Amino acid sequence: MKLFIELVPSTCWYINLRKELTQTEWDKIRKEVYARAGYQCEICGAKGRLSCHEIWEYNDKTNTQKLKGFQALCDNCHNIKHMGFVNVQISEGKWPESRREELAQHFMQVNNVTRDEFENHVTTAFEEWGQRSQKEWTTDLGNFKRDKQQKTLDSF
Repeated sequence: MKLFIELVPSTCWYINLRKELTQTEWDKIRKEVYARAGYQCEICGAKGRLSCHEIWEYNDKTNTQKLKGFQALCDNCHNIKHMGFVNVQISEGKWPESRREELAQHFMQVNNVTRDEFENHVTTAFEEWGQRSQKEWTTDLGNFKRDKQQKTLDSF
């Protein structure tokens, strides 16, 4: 599959590189990511509004989440990555219930899978999220750590 759900464990919510940076630093990263992607979604190829998605790798043995890089994503692909956030927005009445079906259709089209395959993927993703959310995680910003002495990013 090209597109899959990436649920951040609840114990890691709001822990990300973007929160560690100034707006100017984050803008530099996201603009470089968009340019590298040719100003289109790196998963489905859609053009238009993009988000800079942080790619995390989870080591379930050491309970470490490590930042591996970034992806330029359209709203549909980005919302699928964060399906838990979508569910919260819908439950709070901020987004219409129909948004869930729009995303399901997008997922099935991008991955060329059936409804059953989509539903199985959702179930598996949320089961994994539930297990990971029971643990405390160490965050490793990898090559994107801020040098505390220089107050700059190692990679940018």
